[in-house]
Amino acid sequence: MSRILLKLSGEALSDKERHYDDAVISGIAKQVSAILEKGVETGIVIGGGNYWRGRSSVGINRSKADQIGMLATVMNCIYVSEVFRTVGIKTRIFTPFVCSAFTELYSRDAAVAALENREAVFFAGGTGHPYFSTDTGVVLRAIEVEADGIYLAKSIDGVYDADPNKDPFAKKYDEVSIDEVIAKNLQVVDMTASIMARDNKMPMWVFDLTEENSIIKAMSGEFSGTKVTV
Repeated sequence: MSRILLKLSGEALSDKERHYDDAVISGIAKQVSAILEKGVETGIVIGGGNYWRGRSSVGINRSKADQIGMLATVMNCIYVSEVFRTVGIKTRIFTPFVCSAFTELYSRDAAVAALENREAVFFAGGTGHPYFSTDTGVVLRAIEVEADGIYLAKSIDGVYDADPNKDPFAKKYDEVSIDEVIAKNLQVVDMTASIMARDNKMPMWVFDLTEENSIIKAMSGEFSGTKVTV
């Protein structure tokens, strides 16, 4: 792998009392630093669920709810970017809409140049449009910048044929095709993102963020999650 996109959930960054768990984020920063030092160009997409779950909001127009969610991802990227800088990582934050001096307006060429310069590149704000999730956003950006694959850091250690929290007999896949993911609606990412990944042959690796050095392990032979093949 020479260029990857890493997807982090917003919930994974938070603790029970506040929006951010600094110990978790510092651990992520150190792992990303190690990956960059190995020459792997790294883009990052972060969800906004630690602030806002737009689709479950009652009484709010869906477009407006999604806009709030987009802004939540911008806040997350700004915060995590600053933590990354404390360990010596150069960072850039791109958004698909203008955020004044807070971020840069997304440009494929500028993002690729930053990746080639070994900066950690944050893609905030999703696609910039309502009705599209950060799942779709990460697959879109991965395709645009010609990443070799997407690494999905979750609160679960891979892809299962049922919810392992509800079904004690749920089977974990070591490897599963994107066609099977779509056919069985395994919800690795949402359906729009799954179809985009299939059509553009974008592989994905799913792993448990809470495992020690999980990001580094996902990039090595120690990977114990699920590979989604295309």
